Amino acid sequence: MKSKRTDKDEEDRGSRKDPEADGGNVVTPPDGGLRAWMVMIGSFVINGVLFSVINTYSLIYLELQKRLLESGETAASSKAALVGSLTIGTTFFLSPISGILTDKIGIQMTTLLGGALASGGMLLSSIFSSKVALLYLTYGVMYGLGASLAYTPSLAILGHYFKRYLGLVNGIVTAGSSIFTTLMPYLMEVILRRFGLEGTLRFLAMLTAIVMACAILFKPIPLNSVPRDQLKSKSNFKSCLKEVVNVSIWRKKRYVVWASSIPLALFGYFVPYVHIGKFVETVFKDADGKLPIMCIGITSGIGRLLFGYIADLPRVNRILLQQISFLSIGVLTMLLPVTPSFMVLLLISLAMGLFDGCFISLLGPIAFDICGREGATQAIGFLLGMCSIPLTVGPPIAGLLYDHTGSYDLPFFLAGIPPIVGALTMFLIKFVEDEEQSTVRENPGDKATCQNGRYFFPSLSQNSFACDSSRLLEHRPSLAVSRGGPETRATGLEDDDASRCTRSPLVEMLQIPRVRRVPATQDRVSRLLRTLGERAVAPSR
Repeated sequence: MKSKRTDKDEEDRGSRKDPEADGGNVVTPPDGGLRAWMVMIGSFVINGVLFSVINTYSLIYLELQKRLLESGETAASSKAALVGSLTIGTTFFLSPISGILTDKIGIQMTTLLGGALASGGMLLSSIFSSKVALLYLTYGVMYGLGASLAYTPSLAILGHYFKRYLGLVNGIVTAGSSIFTTLMPYLMEVILRRFGLEGTLRFLAMLTAIVMACAILFKPIPLNSVPRDQLKSKSNFKSCLKEVVNVSIWRKKRYVVWASSIPLALFGYFVPYVHIGKFVETVFKDADGKLPIMCIGITSGIGRLLFGYIADLPRVNRILLQQISFLSIGVLTMLLPVTPSFMVLLLISLAMGLFDGCFISLLGPIAFDICGREGATQAIGFLLGMCSIPLTVGPPIAGLLYDHTGSYDLPFFLAGIPPIVGALTMFLIKFVEDEEQSTVRENPGDKATCQNGRYFFPSLSQNSFACDSSRLLEHRPSLAVSRGGPETRATGLEDDDASRCTRSPLVEMLQIPRVRRVPATQDRVSRLLRTLGERAVAPSR
């Protein structure tokens, strides 16, 4: 009887409402439970399947290039590379549209549609594998469209089921592509050897169909209810457009510089993923061409978890971390043609994967830091759309250079320049300032600012109050900070919260005075504090 009651309570957690937020219309994510963890596993599998197919295209590239050469095609390397480039380019280019479609028809339907398109595109590719022009449409555009429609909802659904552990869950989900990329080369090599290119493409079609099965798990929790009068207004095109497009992010100079630097850095980013297999076959004839891809996949997963943790530490500059990752990837790409041995090549691949994980794991946090909670989603979507152009153009240009020179020395050297230039361009972020920053500096008031997941409340004095954002926002939405004598005081805090906040390493490091609760002298304030205390205890039951 007890277990049934526990299961029922666990299921009901997903529909628990916050009575004091937005008039009782906001539902708190369950942050656990069987359904929530199944959603996480589904997103993990979707990310792994989609991006392992994209990241291991170099094996398909080798087989396709051989067929093009046998059929007498000219510029076989660039034509074969364009197929994979279209896939990754389409996946990112349609990210903003995928987000809009998700809001329109729902997370589950968008994911199902994406899985069907991706699987169907791969199946058609197996039929037209000898016609590269049709592969541009089936493998490149159709699979890329399906991957885009499935990828964005697989990340959006996590916010419906997780809040406190959302960062960790995102790290686990995005690490799925690294784990699958590590295992996929061995499996594809066996299938290519036994069933050929057509059989491999049919296998990838069946593998991609798993995305549709995972979409069944994506039953979103309605986090907020929309009044009927708002639903009527959304029928107007202009109102709908304002709801969909957030133009305010483009008024932020720091975002414009950041969003311009990353596409610039990505012109040569995807070149090693596509051409490293052919490079190994050319330079190290007896070596295993899939090992470098496996090394990149392993350390990329480690890098996403490692640098995601480092980025949350106090006083860590996330943009600087991303600059270091781009600079390192650029230098390592330039070193590929001069590697003296295959073992050194594997070490370079391990390092490239580590910094690749750093770059990917910091996209979301930096977008949140620059654009805030409301603008972060569209900031990421538009950024991925802008990244599609360099990711699509880079590998074919490298293949064209290889066809003309017969060597990868020049392609890899040129591919290493854009990441370095992009890293240097990011230094301009320090010299631009958004309007909100200048307003806060001139009149700080009591407005909270967010830095690396912690909220700071400047008082009228030079002191500040700092606390973990998750604890603060969940249980103390009415927090206000005021000056009280020589100390900075925070109203609406219980004693345990005050001690927890002042024990923060950042608070100790900055020598911020201890925060103490202002005594409640009025009955109304006392009742409010008791209510907040009950809410703070409720989620831990």
